[in-house]
Amino acid sequence: MTKAALPMAGRVTRSRRLPPQQQEQQSRARWTTSLTKILVDLMVDQVHKGNKQSNSFNKKAWKYICDEFYSKTGLKWDKEQLKNRYSVLRKQYTTVKSILERSDFNWDEATGSIIAEEEVWAEYIKEHPDAETIKGSGCSIYKDLCTIFSEPATNGRHESVAASEGDGTSRPCPEPISTQREESSSGSEDDEDDDDPEAILPSTPIATCNRKRGRKGIDDAIAGAILEMAAASKMREAAIEQYNARYSMADCIKELDVMQGVERPLYFAALNLFNKPNAREIFLSLKRDKRITWLRGKCAVASSSSAA
Repeated sequence: MTKAALPMAGRVTRSRRLPPQQQEQQSRARWTTSLTKILVDLMVDQVHKGNKQSNSFNKKAWKYICDEFYSKTGLKWDKEQLKNRYSVLRKQYTTVKSILERSDFNWDEATGSIIAEEEVWAEYIKEHPDAETIKGSGCSIYKDLCTIFSEPATNGRHESVAASEGDGTSRPCPEPISTQREESSSGSEDDEDDDDPEAILPSTPIATCNRKRGRKGIDDAIAGAILEMAAASKMREAAIEQYNARYSMADCIKELDVMQGVERPLYFAALNLFNKPNAREIFLSLKRDKRITWLRGKCAVASSSSAA
């Protein structure tokens, strides 16, 4: 070995260390709107290529999705992390679809907003608290979710994903025209094996071991989905607290006390009206010179209703 080669032999190759923020992202999936959109686009592409059977993608599709997600984002999240997000997106699709099945809600494809009267939203959220987040954020990817979760067995060749109306809004996705098994998050791994010819194994100890590993993957995916649902519930509670703090009863009373021309009966009728969160929001959002007119109208309607 020459002297010139000796320093090279003693040199230790060091891998490039990732910044702390990216290391944290690698270990724990922190989903943003842009990351979710990248994942959804990859899933839609696999649906159109026919790589989704029954209620999940096959193994080759998941490998492609994982590899491309890493290529586009630099985040090497494993299949279980991406499948956890898949489960969350399925729940979001089900929630939005349930809302849009009602005739008094419409989805605006241009903005992703779900449009309805405030009173309609308030009544719906009272029965379905999970819809609070959807009311504020809408669902800009709903059309893509229709392709992923309600696509019939034609695998992407069903052209009309959402039926558009003349006013620019859209109704729920059409139901699949083929008969399929009911989707369930607990059966994704087994369905992938059934649909993948390479996954057919003889009944040997090795095959049994592989099945146990597959079941563990399912359990981990379910546990991850439950954790994400719990986190979403906490976010919803925080959003409700923030909403109530922004349009509080105390703020309404404070504004009511400084208003001119508020008779005693109107004052106490307004207090009853302010028990409704949407009434507090409207009152505090109105310009001050219009509030008394609005109060008299609402309280008159309330009085006539109670008298009847």
